[in-house]
Amino acid sequence: MAQDTQVQMPGGFGGLMRFSEEYSSRFSLKPTHVIVFIILIIVFRFSLGVFFG
Repeated sequence: MAQDTQVQMPGGFGGLMRFSEEYSSRFSLKPTHVIVFIILIIVFRFSLGVFFG
């Protein structure tokens, strides 16, 4: 005889909270912007080393 091993969840959300899926931020950065910003920081760091090092 098989036993019933299923878990009974409440009807609505299954005990989970649901947050808004559409998050809008003031800043919208694309991955290319982040990569360019990092490259600019690296170039700035090397230029400081050349001028002051």
